[in-house]
Amino acid sequence: MTTSEPLGGGSQQPDPAYAQQPTAPYTNPYAPTAQYTDTTAPPPYGQQPYGQQPQQTPPRPTSAGLAIAALIVGIVAFLMGLIPVAGALVGIAAIVLAVLALQKRQSKGLAVTGLILGAVATIASFGTLVGIDAAVNSVSDDKPAAIVETSTPADEAAKPVETTAPVAETPVPAAPAAPAVPVEYQSALIKAKSYSDLMHMSKAGIYDQLTSEYGEQFSPEAGQYAVDNLQADYNANALAKAKSYQETMSMSPEAIRDQLTSEYGEKFTPEEADYAILHLND
Repeated sequence: MTTSEPLGGGSQQPDPAYAQQPTAPYTNPYAPTAQYTDTTAPPPYGQQPYGQQPQQTPPRPTSAGLAIAALIVGIVAFLMGLIPVAGALVGIAAIVLAVLALQKRQSKGLAVTGLILGAVATIASFGTLVGIDAAVNSVSDDKPAAIVETSTPADEAAKPVETTAPVAETPVPAAPAAPAVPVEYQSALIKAKSYSDLMHMSKAGIYDQLTSEYGEQFSPEAGQYAVDNLQADYNANALAKAKSYQETMSMSPEAIRDQLTSEYGEKFTPEEADYAILHLND
């Protein structure tokens, strides 16, 4: 017979089924999950930060005033390129306007076109002036010297001596001696004739060229003497100029008339320009 162990005596082992199990921390399934957000990070590409609107730079208006002026002055200079000095001055003005337009970043096409036309006009004007001066100097050099015939004593001895009875002559009052023409006036007349024969210039154009500080620099009195004593057919000169404009620049009759009578052009009279237009196609 077995005896049970006395109560309260010895050690008792707990039941494994009732042993204490590890417990997980309690979590609320309805609580919002917190996520870490880096507020210093830049926004994704193509998105603006919240509360900021995209900034747009308004286009800057550009002006083409200087470029247009350079083009217009260049065209005028190109039309006046064959006129000495005047064409060069207008061409230089076109070049200055074109350079200013390029510096201000205006229309490059208009500015470059005006620059090219102004440069061509300037070169043509100076070339014409040099050609005129060379032609005038060549004409002056080719002028034959006066031939002075002198008689020898032998020739005078060979001439028969005629004796006639003395005839009483009524004294005739001597005519007043003509004043001598200054050398400057004679030189101005020679220059004026060369301008008329070679360049077919008008009377006013010849006077301006003779007295211009960029031209021959004669005195106004010498220039006036030259044009007053010049034997020139100004109608023929106007016709020659008109045909030159028609053949080289293909200009209309009205445009040719304006160029012939313009104070910035050839400076022919309206009557001389009418004659040229009337006989333009003869």
